[in-house]
Amino acid sequence: MYQENKSLYKLSKYLFVSILLLMPVVSSAQDSVNLTSPYFTVYTHLDNLQEDNYFPEVAARTLHPSIQDDRQELAIKLKQVLDGSGIIIDMDELPRNQDYYDSASSKYRYYLTDKYPDLYLEKSGDKWYYSEKSVRKITSWHKEVFPFGIDRLLNVLPKIGTRSFLGLHIWQLVGILLLIISAFILHLVFSFLFERLIYQVLVRFGYKELAHNVVMPIAKPISFLVIFPLLILFVPVLQLPIILNKYVILILRAVWPIFAIVFFYRLVDVISMYFSRLAERTESTLDDQLVPLLRKVLKTFVVIVGGIFILDNLEFDITGLLAGISIGGLAFALAAQDTIKNFFGSLMIFVDRPFQVGDWITSGDVDGTVEEVGFRSTRIRTFRDSLMYIPNGLITNQTIDNHGLRKYRRFMTRISVTYDTPPDLIEVFVEGLKKLVDQHPETRKDYYQIHFNDMGASSLDILFYIFFDVPTWTDELRGRHEILLSVVRLADELGINFAFPTQTLHVETFPEKLGNSPRYGNSKEELRKKLDDFFRESSE
Repeated sequence: MYQENKSLYKLSKYLFVSILLLMPVVSSAQDSVNLTSPYFTVYTHLDNLQEDNYFPEVAARTLHPSIQDDRQELAIKLKQVLDGSGIIIDMDELPRNQDYYDSASSKYRYYLTDKYPDLYLEKSGDKWYYSEKSVRKITSWHKEVFPFGIDRLLNVLPKIGTRSFLGLHIWQLVGILLLIISAFILHLVFSFLFERLIYQVLVRFGYKELAHNVVMPIAKPISFLVIFPLLILFVPVLQLPIILNKYVILILRAVWPIFAIVFFYRLVDVISMYFSRLAERTESTLDDQLVPLLRKVLKTFVVIVGGIFILDNLEFDITGLLAGISIGGLAFALAAQDTIKNFFGSLMIFVDRPFQVGDWITSGDVDGTVEEVGFRSTRIRTFRDSLMYIPNGLITNQTIDNHGLRKYRRFMTRISVTYDTPPDLIEVFVEGLKKLVDQHPETRKDYYQIHFNDMGASSLDILFYIFFDVPTWTDELRGRHEILLSVVRLADELGINFAFPTQTLHVETFPEKLGNSPRYGNSKEELRKKLDDFFRESSE
């Protein structure tokens, strides 16, 4: 028994002495931390926060000496920010020169990553530290990577188990499983909301076509549109291996805009359907042409913007891409200036609306009915039944006579009677012409001009200037037909002779021979009676 106690005493004494001997070694190791260059400072910080080499008090010494509070916690949070953001620090690229000088800032600085421009190391004396500005921003960066207090899970999940399996801890595998299950449940919930509830509401209000063709196809993209940001939010909590974490976040951020593109692509159809219904309520037919063009433009815009977001999330340099597109766009604009001119011409047509589909227009040598207005040209059906395509840039620079916008259609002619027509007969004939216009159902009653207007070389001319209140050219021609027939009947009833270009040669007057001109023996009262009888018979 004594021998056993003696052995235990010697063993305890040996361990106590060994601890006393090792403590100065550790202390001296900590005192001799190498901070002589950006490389050694970053290495000291990251290496002393590894699972198999966890010395946060040593890692805290890489922070600027002016920061004294919570140094260890800030050092740990900085590493969590780098790991959670998927930022891989390439140690081979870090400068080992103690006197490294940044020519851009003209200071002894080294910027660690482009994602955090304020994260840099700065030389103080003969040592390199994380700058005071960087250290003071660690807390805000940490909240950006782990918002809504989800960083608390970093203290809860590891308690599940730290044993490793397939290169991951048990708590990391459990976290991945929980994310997958949560995403699946959310997908079912959103699919149910859109496919059942919203679908039934739209059908009840008479939007069955909209619900079937638009809402159903976008139900799944909308659910993924919500799920993927949640995955991106919680993946940093898992603290996966840095390379795996980087590519997982990269893939999630690149896939998420795809569902956004699908959603907004379908949303354009909903907007187009709404504008189509508004266009149906307007009298203008140009709106019906504008809606399909607007739908194509919006869909193209959605695809282009979505593609730029995907490239940006894949960490491509979109600044150079946009600059290249700008230069290429300038070259393209110079090469396709006529096309661009026609495009802006079409915009002017849609904004100013000088005509609409179905209008009869005259522009330069073109005379016909508008059939379609496109982004490049306007299609016009001529009266020869041929089809003409007029570039919009050309048609907007020409004078456009829109016959289709006329409220009244003018008809002007001269009614010529012979020189031997008595003045009273002319006066009664003019009164009769005015009554013809007043009694016709499709003529303008508040304004017309019918007057004995001119004395021509071989005729007395009556100006016949009236307007038809009709919508189409066919109706106008029918109205002209009816009016002119009435004029001929009235002239026949009153004994009016229409004149035509003639020449009369007087050789000699013989008493026994009468002239060729008719004899008008009726008085003005008798002529008026004939006029009244004519209109009475016409009305009957």
